[in-house]
Amino acid sequence: MARFGGLIATDLRDVTSDPAALDSAGWWAVTADFEGGVVCARFGDVRPATAADAPAPGAWRGPAPADWRSSLDRAAYTEGVRRIRAHIAAGTVYQVNLCRVLTAPLPDPERADVDALSAVLAHGNPAPYAGTIRLPGHGVEIATASPELFLRRDGRTVESGPIKGTGRIAADLSEKDRAENVMIVDLVRNDLGRVCATGSVTVPALCAVEEHPGLVHLVSTVRGELAEAHQKTAWADLLGATFPPGSVTGAPKSSALRIIDELETAPRGPYCGGIGWVDADRRTGWLNVGIRTFWIDRATTEGPVLRFGAGAGIIWDSDPEREWAETELKARRLLAVASGEHEVTEGPKR
Repeated sequence: MARFGGLIATDLRDVTSDPAALDSAGWWAVTADFEGGVVCARFGDVRPATAADAPAPGAWRGPAPADWRSSLDRAAYTEGVRRIRAHIAAGTVYQVNLCRVLTAPLPDPERADVDALSAVLAHGNPAPYAGTIRLPGHGVEIATASPELFLRRDGRTVESGPIKGTGRIAADLSEKDRAENVMIVDLVRNDLGRVCATGSVTVPALCAVEEHPGLVHLVSTVRGELAEAHQKTAWADLLGATFPPGSVTGAPKSSALRIIDELETAPRGPYCGGIGWVDADRRTGWLNVGIRTFWIDRATTEGPVLRFGAGAGIIWDSDPEREWAETELKARRLLAVASGEHEVTEGPKR
C-alpha cells in the first residue's frame, strides 16, 4: 500500500525499476534511492483515506531512544567537515552535504508497520510532503515526514523547493545559511534548465523563512516549463537531469558526490532520495526530498532495524561543531517521535 496527500492506494498491479513507466498510465508510488535504485509501484485502487483506513492500534513500537547508533560519530563527522573545508580551500567544490545514518534494532518486528509509524509522525511531526510506501515483498518500507519538495509536475509546469538553512528560530538563520541556499538555487536552476524551455526557469521565492515543528528553514522556489521534446518522457528526463537532489548533494554536484563517497560510511538509501507519487493519466505528481525519513531494513544479520538519516550543508564558513549540532537538532525530535516520546503539534506554516 501507499499513502500520500490524503489518498490511500491499494491493489498492487505492477512494480518496476524503470522510471519511463511514470509517463505511461495509472497511479504510481515512487521511491528513488540516493544511490540510484528506483522502485515504481502501480496501484489499482486509489481513493481518499477515511478513518476506517487508519492503521490498527498498537501496530507501531519504536526503538528505545538509547538504542540509536550513528554511522559517523561526533569525531568522525567534525573531521569530515574539516576535510570538506580543505576541498573548498583547494577549489574542488563550493558546498557539500555531509550526512550520517542512524540505526536502531526494532524491539518487536510484529509491531513494525511503517504506515502506523507515519500516523505517529503525522501527530508528532506533521509535514507537507509526508507519506508511506509499504512493499515488503520488494524491500521497501518507508515512512517519510519530509518538509522539502524535490519535484512537482502539473502538465508542462515543473517546480522544485530546495531547503538550505536550518535553525531553532528565525533569528538563528545567518548569512552562511542564505549563502548556502543561493548556491543550491543556482544548481537547481541549471538542473531544471536541462529539460525546460529556454528562458522559462524562474525563482518566484528566494530564501523564504518556513516554520516546521521544532525548527525553521530557508526555502526557495524554482519553476520552469518543460520543453516540447521532454513532455512525453517527462519524469524519466526530470530524474535524469536533476537526481540526486541538489540540496542534499552540493555544488558542483559531480565533485560533491565524489567527496560524499569518500567521507560517508553508510549508503543513504531512500534518505536524500525522492519519495512520492505520480498520476500518469493526469500528468501530475510530486516527489519529496527524502529527508526526515525512516525506513525498515529486514535483511541485516542482526535482525530488522529502523534507519534514519541526518545531515548538514558544509561551506567554507562552516564550524564543525555547529554542523554536528545541526544534525542533532534535525534528528532529535524525529527519533523521539519514533520512540513514542512525542508531543502533538500544529502543522507546518506555509
